[in-house]
Amino acid sequence: MHYLRKSLLFSFLLTFFTLLACAQNGQTFLQFEGREGPGKSKHIVLVAGDDEYRSEESMPMLAKILSTRYGFKTTVLFPIEPGTGDVVPNYQNNIPGLEHLESADLMIMLVRFRELPDEQSLYIENFLKAGKPIIGLRTSTHAFAYQKNKESKFAKWTWNGKEAGWEKGFGKRIFGETWVNHHGIHAKEGSRSLIDGVQQMNDHPVLRGVKDIWVPEDVYGIQSLPKEAEVLIYGQSTAGMDDQAPLMWEKSVMPIAWTKPYQIEGGKPGMAFASTMGSSLGFQSADLRRLVLNASFWLLGMSETITPDLNVEYVGEYKPTNFGFDTFRKGMRVADFK
Repeated sequence: MHYLRKSLLFSFLLTFFTLLACAQNGQTFLQFEGREGPGKSKHIVLVAGDDEYRSEESMPMLAKILSTRYGFKTTVLFPIEPGTGDVVPNYQNNIPGLEHLESADLMIMLVRFRELPDEQSLYIENFLKAGKPIIGLRTSTHAFAYQKNKESKFAKWTWNGKEAGWEKGFGKRIFGETWVNHHGIHAKEGSRSLIDGVQQMNDHPVLRGVKDIWVPEDVYGIQSLPKEAEVLIYGQSTAGMDDQAPLMWEKSVMPIAWTKPYQIEGGKPGMAFASTMGSSLGFQSADLRRLVLNASFWLLGMSETITPDLNVEYVGEYKPTNFGFDTFRKGMRVADFK
């Protein structure tokens, strides 16, 4: 009888916490159960948390493609203002749900200048210690900025930090670069990938089927990628904000997509993919979506799955808003992005 009571109690608690987690889907996170496909049984967590490039719009879009078309279980996390429960991209101190990283096989992040509570950041640290693969988009080179809680153990992640071994912070240590500058003129120049004729890595699986990417976000300055980084795509500024704008050859080209191995203290070695592209408008480029999907498969050791004709079409509608500070849609809840 004692064993039976313990079994019943365990079953009750398991059911309770399962129902509790399901009840939060659409409140503090979005989760899409994978359908049949090569990604079945694998879990990808996508973290939105920037105040300019509308990652709260692009991350759910990518999650639905990965889940519906390729079978991955996907979880999307958002910056949420505790007082209202709204998705507020410029609220820098709260991304609930990072505990989902405990079961994640891959993390995709687009975050900027976050200062998270230690109990949230700990899940990111544990993910990195496990040596699991990570994708960083656009502002993830300067993902963290500890301004108030400089005593935090994670203050070393600050984008311009000086702690030994973590100079220039999380972005530099994990992805190979921090914030440098706008190499292109912000909101006036776009960026075009230079693949044919310039690219030396056309046989890399991540580039399979990627022919042309133009995005309205400008080229970021890259100062010093480490020697172990492998540049896959260079980018050039365009003289205007449309995909027909001419290239500005008077400007130097910059890396805009690369891979880099990483390892943190007490952790296993892992691999990162980074790109300075990634605005919600930029993801209207099918080949940018293809690049991120290819990188996901490659990082998960599934290169054989990558074909030039992978389906990267949207699942449902995708109507991104223009990037900019405080241009996010107000009063939005997590469920509104489903």
